[in-house]
Amino acid sequence: MGNKNNITEFILLGLSQKKEMEVLCFLLFLFCYIVIFIGNLLVMISITCSQLINQPMYFFLTYLSLSDLCYTSTVTPKLIIDLLAEKKTISYNGCMTQLFTMHFFGGIEVFILTGMAYDRYVAICKPLHYTVIMSRQRCDVLIAASCAGGFLHSFGQFILAIFLPYCGPNEIDHYFCDVYPLLKLACMDTRRIGLLVIANSGVMGLVTFVVLLVSYAVILHTVRSYSAENRRKALSTCSSHITVVVLFFAPLLFIYIRPAITLPEDKVFALFYTIIAPMLNPLIYTLRNMEMQNAMKTLWCRVPK
Repeated sequence: MGNKNNITEFILLGLSQKKEMEVLCFLLFLFCYIVIFIGNLLVMISITCSQLINQPMYFFLTYLSLSDLCYTSTVTPKLIIDLLAEKKTISYNGCMTQLFTMHFFGGIEVFILTGMAYDRYVAICKPLHYTVIMSRQRCDVLIAASCAGGFLHSFGQFILAIFLPYCGPNEIDHYFCDVYPLLKLACMDTRRIGLLVIANSGVMGLVTFVVLLVSYAVILHTVRSYSAENRRKALSTCSSHITVVVLFFAPLLFIYIRPAITLPEDKVFALFYTIIAPMLNPLIYTLRNMEMQNAMKTLWCRVPK
């Protein structure tokens, strides 16, 4: 295990080795990060400064935006800086910190999305008991449970990575530190550890995704008995959440549910849940949501001219 001290830093190979592509990607991802930062911050402020914060759906959306912002910030700023750097390096401690924080906030997001699905299930399938079941205390407990679940998931990944012996080479074929690329660099047989990674990330993601699908199947079955107007309202709130879930889970499952191998496509799929999903989430939840649009207009009117 002491061999791991032979590596003090890792070299990130990044998205592309072509210089002209890196300049283009720098401008693109810088724009994306600005949109992510402004969009999620605007959602959080608009909800917090309005009566929407008292509604469980928007209460969860505030924390989803916060987790999105923190999650992408563990990866995207480093990616943007590295695109213009001659040598893309990250220290051993920085690599392990990035791995822990990325999986921590990613885990929180997975569980918050599950909490939001539960909220929609209660609102549509048990409307008479909604205010009792989804009390502020229950919402606080769900957020705390999401943080605890994210920590346990992240700590498991961190432990698996930090006790691996790294004795060279030190080139990570990715734009951030993740478990699968690190397994390739370990100077030991990592097949069993790969199975633990699948159990921790892949199986957790798959089970959560199946639970979400089942909950929405029950919701769709329930709204069949609604009037056309009520059915439209119910489905409009659910469609945004389903879109966010698919954007986040589809690439995540592609990477983590298979055996512990890395593929060239992994970097492209990783962009979906590290950059694209956090950028699109504020748009998805606001473009078709009149309550959010009104909250943003009210906030804009309060800003001193």
